[in-house]
Amino acid sequence: MIMHSIALVIAFVISLTVPALAQKAEIEAINAKWIEMFNKGDFSGIGSLYSTDATAFPPGSAMVQGRAAIETMWKGMAEQVGDPKLTTVDVKPLGPSAAREIGTFVLKTKGSTPQEVAGKYVVVWEKVGNDWKLATDIWNDGK
Repeated sequence: MIMHSIALVIAFVISLTVPALAQKAEIEAINAKWIEMFNKGDFSGIGSLYSTDATAFPPGSAMVQGRAAIETMWKGMAEQVGDPKLTTVDVKPLGPSAAREIGTFVLKTKGSTPQEVAGKYVVVWEKVGNDWKLATDIWNDGK
């Protein structure tokens, strides 16, 4: 009976861990796609990675709401910065259709004296159909 109970507990813990690992892998794959699209200048593609009612919170600026506005925001930012790198630090499932990601980023400013900028971010992801979409995106510089 004790072995059966231990087996049930182990199975329960594994059932919680596997979705979290799957969510992290899926989110990291979307982040790689985001970087690829940014580097190509595909801001429509970047917009498609966000939910239709997404909100972005760029540092020192007003909130940006909706895909079209977020596309425009990233297009404007690409004129000032490039070569983004994202590192997922943690993904916490918030149920089967939501997750919270914490990560860090590094990018380079454009201009005559490019500088490296490092920072951190938090994204709330939402499952829309079979796809993960960025629903809330906030970031700022500094460690």
